[in-house]
Amino acid sequence: MALTASLVHTAFLKLSTSFHGETSPSSSNSASFIGSPLTLSRSTTLPGNQSLSRKQFVVLSRKMSGLEEAMKIKRERELRVVTKVKKRPPLRRGRVSPRLPVPDHIPRPPYVSSNILPEIASEYQIHDSEGIAQMRAACELAARVLNFAGTLVRPSVTTNEIDKAVHQMIIDAGAYPSPLGYGGFPKSVCTSVNECMCHGIPDSRQLQNGDIINIDVTVYLNGYHGDTSRTFFCGEVSDAMKNLVKVSEECLEKGIAACKDGAPFKKIGKKISEHAEKYGYSVVERFVGHGVGTVFHSEPIILHHRNDKTGCMIEGQTFTIEPILTMGSIDSITWPDNWTAVTADGSPAAQFEHTILITRTGAEILTTC
Repeated sequence: MALTASLVHTAFLKLSTSFHGETSPSSSNSASFIGSPLTLSRSTTLPGNQSLSRKQFVVLSRKMSGLEEAMKIKRERELRVVTKVKKRPPLRRGRVSPRLPVPDHIPRPPYVSSNILPEIASEYQIHDSEGIAQMRAACELAARVLNFAGTLVRPSVTTNEIDKAVHQMIIDAGAYPSPLGYGGFPKSVCTSVNECMCHGIPDSRQLQNGDIINIDVTVYLNGYHGDTSRTFFCGEVSDAMKNLVKVSEECLEKGIAACKDGAPFKKIGKKISEHAEKYGYSVVERFVGHGVGTVFHSEPIILHHRNDKTGCMIEGQTFTIEPILTMGSIDSITWPDNWTAVTADGSPAAQFEHTILITRTGAEILTTC
């Protein structure tokens, strides 16, 4: 489950072209020049012994400058990987049903007794061997629940139905659904559809053919949180949406590959940004990864974009990496429910998340099964 931050990042693509001095035989109203470099004397001779004065050449050069610009724009469009997606109706909030009950015998995290959003804990989540074993158990359960939730995704199913099934599986395992009651969050899982970046509240809206949906599962088992999410396809999804989802998952993998004992935290954002930009996608800056363990959200804050954050990873430490990529704007709008965050321009967004354990030589993904 992502946290919030804000910084600014921009990127741009630069293309260059060059023109040379011989006229092409196939030229008509506009000419293209290939071959040796162009030289200009007081007059230039064209094929057929036609003389071209300096003034005429300046006019021709201006025409060529316009042609060069047009060709540059055309080339940029051809190289652009991201395909525009057919505009879908904007996401609308459905009816939100009452929160589901949790049996009294299941231990609750301390924040459940209050609707106030907890502060981010300052201590890193660093574990001994027993703590690591407990983290593995919580994360493995979260991964199994997420896999099950993914099997429910199909047209006509409501996100409320997904929430109900996830809730039941978690409590059947003797665990507590961490999002339920966190800062007043009313449901047991986050379901973020299409342009929703994160923190979508399950409701009565039916999933539509062609939707993408991120399901974010966190469980609290034996005093430890395991946190993971994945973006799923609903029915037949466009190639453009599939590519966004594919690259988003690859960005998570790139971020994880940068992790090991002693590695700087800022390397994660660098690797994610480099990969996303290669495909023309934007990395959301507002929402971040976080330490996770006996507390739901703690330091370190993990930035997914390029940054100058200080600090290095420590063996035995656990935290999440959870980049969100969009096809358009990284700006977001938060709905009146104070949770649902959607892209400001309505462009699709995709996210993947794992809880990882830092080791001496790399990182172990804990949220697998």
